[in-house]
Amino acid sequence: MTHHYHARIYVTLRPSVLDPAGVAVESGLKQLGYEKVQGVRIGKYIELRLSAADEADAQQQLDAMCDRLLANPTIENYCFEIAEVEGVAA
Repeated sequence: MTHHYHARIYVTLRPSVLDPAGVAVESGLKQLGYEKVQGVRIGKYIELRLSAADEADAQQQLDAMCDRLLANPTIENYCFEIAEVEGVAA
């Protein structure tokens, strides 16, 4: 039986990697008067639906997608949330 899942994937730079976009956003926020903002980091958010035999299979597919395309494992970390969707074709 095939199950359908909705996944939310969060990709962020590793803490040791410089984030020029984050620095620029932090600077912009401070120029707008938000002086107490610090440590801004920019990342990616991805949503998708997929079909899998079970949740473990869905997690394995998501790990492979992230490692192969959605994240650069050399400089980025990722995590995801997954939830089964009833009655919806992926």
